[in-house]
Amino acid sequence: MSKIQHEKGLGRGKPIDVDRSLAPSDYIDSALAEQIYYYRARAAEYDQWFLRKGRYDRGDEHTTQWFQEVEDVVTELESFAPYGDVMEIAGGTGLWTVRLAPVADSLTVVDASPEMIEINRYRLGITPVTYIEHDIFTFQTDRKFDFIFFGFWISHIPSERFEEFWDLIRSWLKPGGSFFFIDSVKDHQSTAVDHVLPDEDECETLVRKLNDGREFRIFKIFYKPNELQARLESLGFHAKVQQTKNCFLYGSGGIDA
Repeated sequence: MSKIQHEKGLGRGKPIDVDRSLAPSDYIDSALAEQIYYYRARAAEYDQWFLRKGRYDRGDEHTTQWFQEVEDVVTELESFAPYGDVMEIAGGTGLWTVRLAPVADSLTVVDASPEMIEINRYRLGITPVTYIEHDIFTFQTDRKFDFIFFGFWISHIPSERFEEFWDLIRSWLKPGGSFFFIDSVKDHQSTAVDHVLPDEDECETLVRKLNDGREFRIFKIFYKPNELQARLESLGFHAKVQQTKNCFLYGSGGIDA
């Protein structure tokens, strides 16, 4: 049976009001708190984005292409053969957790949103999963993992925290361990019809709107495959980053034994 560990300290209640006059490090912490609240508030409607429903419906042709590219990435993930002790970062509603669970000896899902975790746990049913509610940047564990997966997370990491995040990945992987990720490319049809993507590639934050009209500012960085691969290699990982035809960026790699 699945189990959940609740970590104290995550805000519940009103949206976070980010003070943009703060010093850079404090601003990032405050903006990340707003991002966490956004995904907590969005949990019940998150799957509409992935399933191309409601505000995310861009027509039958786009939906067909979207899911074909999802399957292309699934094929790559399966060929990469995740195994052993598996960790999923930002597991969300479980859309990828259900694909990891059958091949894992143990599966640990870390997410800062209790609302996301509850949906994930319902989707997984009696499948044995350990759920940990925690902000990934302050999460600590002595456990090591054979495989770490994160879906649609790397684009939400502020550039100032990029190396910090990958230091965490290195610390959590066993010798010879590997990682796999999927994320969005900059495609105007991938987001809601009432969302606007900026023209400038340098912009790291976007305004996102919920179905009820509430707006939040979140981090969103669109990477180019060759640039991201080079950056990971500069940090000491062996990595391969690719792109599907229109919709997704995905990558895999690891550390040497």
